[in-house]
Amino acid sequence: MTDQIHLGSTIASLYDRAIKRFADREAIVFGDTRLTYREFGEQVSQFIQLFKSFGLGRGQGLAMLSGNRPEVIAVMAACHFIGIRYTPLHPLGSIEDHLFVLEDAEISALVVDADAYPARERAVPSLQAVITFGNATFGVRAEDLLPKFKPQPLTIESRPEDIAHILYTGGTTGRPKGVVQRHGQWLNNMKLLLSEREYPHPPRFLVSTPISHAGSGNIAPTQLRGGVLVLQKSFNAVEFMAAIERERINATLLVPTALYNLLDHPRLKEFDLSSLQMLVYGGSPISPSRLDQAIEAFGPIFCQLYAQTECGSITYLSKADHVANARRRESCGLPIIGQDVVLLDPDGVEVAPGEVGEICVRGPNVMEGYWKRPEDTAEAFRGGWHHTGDLATQDEDGYYYIVGRAKDMIVTGGFNVYPREVEDVVSQHEAVAACAVIGVPDPKWGEAVTAFVVLHEDRSASGAELTALVKLKKGPIYAPKAVNFVAELPMTALNKIDKKALRSRFWDGETRQVG
Repeated sequence: MTDQIHLGSTIASLYDRAIKRFADREAIVFGDTRLTYREFGEQVSQFIQLFKSFGLGRGQGLAMLSGNRPEVIAVMAACHFIGIRYTPLHPLGSIEDHLFVLEDAEISALVVDADAYPARERAVPSLQAVITFGNATFGVRAEDLLPKFKPQPLTIESRPEDIAHILYTGGTTGRPKGVVQRHGQWLNNMKLLLSEREYPHPPRFLVSTPISHAGSGNIAPTQLRGGVLVLQKSFNAVEFMAAIERERINATLLVPTALYNLLDHPRLKEFDLSSLQMLVYGGSPISPSRLDQAIEAFGPIFCQLYAQTECGSITYLSKADHVANARRRESCGLPIIGQDVVLLDPDGVEVAPGEVGEICVRGPNVMEGYWKRPEDTAEAFRGGWHHTGDLATQDEDGYYYIVGRAKDMIVTGGFNVYPREVEDVVSQHEAVAACAVIGVPDPKWGEAVTAFVVLHEDRSASGAELTALVKLKKGPIYAPKAVNFVAELPMTALNKIDKKALRSRFWDGETRQVG
């Protein structure tokens, strides 16, 4: 049929290629478990047969609730071979959020790590199948059923037009929204990512971030190169450094808070981390001063990926860019080849270089839309662009500099203040470990710039000192009207600073105005 000529392949083709090409190479390491690509393929085949035995097939939804373990990757791959649409549940999400996603995404089957999540009875009554890893008071154990299925040659049944994933956003501004990705869109994003990211050959990638979210983005690139995925249940600084030394890890990904944890750890110098060639960071803004410390500690191995669930990779800041000059380290990089990126004002007009505008994207990697939310989709796609909600400037060389989220912008005394600019200055102080800035109601200013600061255990600083630093570097409009010293900052399930939680104590019953 001529309408099939240009559709291309599916995600399953990537797994299939790696399994056949690197059959006898080591593929996945998890504790004492070490799987070759052939053994991984056999596990995928068993899950395919298991799902089919429950009557699951193309177009149905499967959700997974699990920490990092090899079976998670096999389940994902099995879904991609069959044409089941896959939805991960965040390991740190609440039961209420999980129940919402199961209903909203019309999930037919649930796979649960029962050892880690035993109390999920409320989530199972209406599902076609519930499969557990470990013992549970609900569902059936995968360990009991999988041995009954003899591994078979893998056959790709999915089609490029099938929905591959429904991925739910963090939901910090309300109920999470399901982002629809078809196989073709996901493959396009992977091509764009592979065109830029500087993976070692072959990669030995340490995954400590949740596979359910950021950690999954490095599975296919690693396997396509015949590399090894070393999985950890979660990030622990000592275990992370020990794994790098033991497994000779050459690539990994960290969110900034985890990177800060490494930098501040008293045992940092005890481990041989010299095998690292690439450390990707992303997920939330990084402090430029702390990035300087990281480069000094680990060397020129850093690269930054700015991405969003709705459109995947947007910009990339290479390892070379990190050492080109100090100013460039504050950038999120250049647009990844294969898509268009512009900065637009509220009227949809492109802003001049140096002016603040919203990052807007269009290209083959952008989501199809939000699941069952046509109005939200239309709002996100207004004017023929996907609106990210992130504000940035662009320099004369084309590099983008994020100043914050549009919803976080502070209007104080008639001026727009972007929290990121204040946070970066406060973080320059040697006593500051972390900082978050929000606007709070103020009868004089409308909103008052307010900082929440975490100090290093052995350092001290006063609010007046930090306010004076911002006034010196940025001017009086940016200077915090209040500085609150806290033991820790609230974090979302995605390990980002939860500014909604910070604002709630000030804005309950108030109306924020963002202009």
